[in-house]
Amino acid sequence: MSTPRIGLRCDAGPRRGVGHLVRCLALGEEFLARGAAVSLFGTVEGVDWAAAQLTARGIPQHPGPDTPAGLVAAAREHRLDAMVLDSYELDPAGAGALRAAGVVTLAIVDGDTRGQDADLYLDQNFGADAPGGGGRLLAGTRYALLRDSVIAARPPAPRVATPVGRPRVLAFFGGTDAVGAAPVLTRVLLGTGHPLELTVVAARPQIVAELAELSPGRGQTLRLIAPTDGLPALIRAADLVVSAAGTSTWELCCLGAPSALVCVVDNQRESYRRVVAHGLVAGLGELPELAAPGMAGRAARATASRVLRGLLTLPRRRAVLSARAWAAVDGRGRARVADAVLSRTPVLNR
Repeated sequence: MSTPRIGLRCDAGPRRGVGHLVRCLALGEEFLARGAAVSLFGTVEGVDWAAAQLTARGIPQHPGPDTPAGLVAAAREHRLDAMVLDSYELDPAGAGALRAAGVVTLAIVDGDTRGQDADLYLDQNFGADAPGGGGRLLAGTRYALLRDSVIAARPPAPRVATPVGRPRVLAFFGGTDAVGAAPVLTRVLLGTGHPLELTVVAARPQIVAELAELSPGRGQTLRLIAPTDGLPALIRAADLVVSAAGTSTWELCCLGAPSALVCVVDNQRESYRRVVAHGLVAGLGELPELAAPGMAGRAARATASRVLRGLLTLPRRRAVLSARAWAAVDGRGRARVADAVLSRTPVLNR
């Protein structure tokens, strides 16, 4: 039997962040484990941590075509059987062009398919559904894409209610924190006045400099670290995680982490509202409101501070979040997605 050849089309960088790359890498790991050849087509620049992820997995990187004709040419040059498209910026006609060229196409979307004509669509967001999808839409957290390191760290059961005097808090906001959420939320956390051991992932030098000026209060400590492959272990060790409502939401759920999320960009809003409404996480609001000057900003920060103080002081509240989150994401999503893609791949059906 021939080896399936899979392409991943996505980009990562200081402006785009690394969410698209992280979920593509998770799916790439699954394909590699099944003996497929995997290549990435796209730009990964200005984020050393992200580039190292490709090297560590032995995934070669090629230029990322932006046009339908370019995608087809790349697929033919590299003899691809399937292509995964994960971008808000690519020409939507690219999926249909690849299909017409005989390349099985999976489009990863967040609610809006953007008019793409793919063989399969994946919307891994909580509450996504597939009315009239004809079996083409893989919808919901049942299909969440998680990396090897996250799956390996998944606990056998959710957290139990354990009182702690100084909760260990981990705060991170994506691989680049492009919108500067860390300083805003760190101030809110320290402003609760509650004793805590706070570790913040500072993704850029500007953020490091801003955080270094903050002074923890009595019984509080603040430690800054760079983006790291060891994030799943840090999540497991934390009593509370504060993060953005992006692709890392599903990692936090899989690990059963009691989490408080902030919506940092518009395309996170719908997913954020759903997971908060269903009690998988606590909601801290939207970043522009939390960062706003004047009375409106003070009110938003005060509300977020009350939510965080409740989580820091009430272990039962943290345990409830952990149980709901852990049950929502079982860590087998990428296997289900790979099954769906490979079942349509001609090399496996000859």
